[in-house]
Amino acid sequence: MVFDLYELFQRGGAVMWPLLACSVLAVAVAVERMIVFWWQYYPYERMTEEFQRVLQNGDVDQARAWLSRARGPLARIADVYLQHESLPASQRQELAAREASYRLTMLEKRLHWLSVIGSLAPMLGLLGTVWGLVEAFHQIELLGGQIQPGDLAAGIWKALLTTVFGLVVALPSLAVYHLLEQHVGAIQLQMQWWITSLQHWLATE
Repeated sequence: MVFDLYELFQRGGAVMWPLLACSVLAVAVAVERMIVFWWQYYPYERMTEEFQRVLQNGDVDQARAWLSRARGPLARIADVYLQHESLPASQRQELAAREASYRLTMLEKRLHWLSVIGSLAPMLGLLGTVWGLVEAFHQIELLGGQIQPGDLAAGIWKALLTTVFGLVVALPSLAVYHLLEQHVGAIQLQMQWWITSLQHWLATE
């Protein structure tokens, strides 16, 4: 059986509109965050090898010039570390850690909306379904119970539409959320390793 999406949307009732708003917001946030992650992406192994190669000359200014052209949060925390070369290593690591925290916050910006939508959309769908069932059984009461099984089935499947749409919105939202959160966690581990390794790299070059 082929369903017309617009017709299904209309049959779903008023709850379909907040579900539509949730879907639009989820797509907007997912696309925007993916663009940010793509723009910030720099292969970790390549980044580490190239940075260590630049440090071999022992020229901090040259290293900072290279970092200014590199993309990603690793370049930013390394630049903060090199910028304060007159400070003790412990203070430089603290400044780099603060920069890392800021960069992680920027990466996670608006990601929580995907989690919220993933939790809210099924509840909205369930609300629409319950409300639809209430209306269906109310109609049965008004008709004095004189109703055909087909009419009852029509009311029930119409009520279930909002649950289906709620899950359709929620599942991709949660999938993208957990995928990006996992990526943020990997970047966090890379940052921590860089912060603890920067002083060693500078001392050995």
